[in-house]
Amino acid sequence: MRREIVENAAYDVATQVRTVEDTIEAALAEIAELQCRIVRARPITRVPFLAINPAFEYLAAATAELVEARQGIGKCHVALAEAKQQIPGLRTVSWGDGSDCPPPSSVDLRIVA
Repeated sequence: MRREIVENAAYDVATQVRTVEDTIEAALAEIAELQCRIVRARPITRVPFLAINPAFEYLAAATAELVEARQGIGKCHVALAEAKQQIPGLRTVSWGDGSDCPPPSSVDLRIVA
């Protein structure tokens, strides 16, 4: 019973870490798309070239902060994987590719006993 509770808690954490990683990457992709749309819209709207420069500076700062957040969550992921080794009864489960972590769009592959 305790083993199942521990495994479920660890699975919930691992799933949430993956969700956060995917969310950060999606935000980075959306910022890149926003930058492209601004570049394409500028000549159509005839906004002066330098008039939108502050917007690009803010987007660049937001991108840099997201990249920093991406690195932070990546380090968190590594730290959690290392901490997992300290939890009695929590064993590594293989997902087929040699990785301890489930793939981003994995099906719930919990062990049923």
